[in-house]
Amino acid sequence: MNAAILVAAGSSVRMGFDKLMAPLCGKPVLEWSLRAIEDCPGIDHAVLVCATTRMAEFTERAAAFPKFRDIVAGGAERSVSVLRGLQALATNPPNLVAVHDAARPLVTSALIEKILLAAASHGAASAAHLATDSLHRADATGALVETIPRVNLLAMETPQASRYDLLLAALEAHHAGATDEVSALIANGIHPIPVLHEEPNFKITFPRDLAQVEFFLQAS
Repeated sequence: MNAAILVAAGSSVRMGFDKLMAPLCGKPVLEWSLRAIEDCPGIDHAVLVCATTRMAEFTERAAAFPKFRDIVAGGAERSVSVLRGLQALATNPPNLVAVHDAARPLVTSALIEKILLAAASHGAASAAHLATDSLHRADATGALVETIPRVNLLAMETPQASRYDLLLAALEAHHAGATDEVSALIANGIHPIPVLHEEPNFKITFPRDLAQVEFFLQAS
């Protein structure tokens, strides 16, 4: 059995409004990820993690997606929310678990399946893309002081998938400060493989991102 955790407990501070309920081609942003996970043949069971104050609302939203049998209250940090999602699966632990951020509505069932297959072969994997911009580090004053070579530099996306036992152990030990599952796994001595792909899969962070996502959805 494989499971998925959909993380939807963020506060949308940089967005200025609730981005997960923002309309996107006639459906809320959240629903695109719910549907992609529901339609993925490699996923048997799914957990939706949301803000404590929105449990009733998100339970109702997920009712149309039978694989989402658990609705769980998240934490103040994303890593805590994922850990709570993992703990909700503990009574019947899956072999693999895929974690996805609901703010990435361009995810497809095919991409989730690809990440699961890579995790099955290597223990852990993540959707990723190569860094293509010039990268520089700034000092405390904001001045650019160091150039970061792009060779072998990759930006992580979600979904990120792992053996359930590996990810649970990693987040139990290193959830503090872990910005994603890959960082927790690396801190625990596990080295996921990146899965490069050509499909757009960026995260909605600012209001302008909605128009870009809608463009890609209409073109697909």
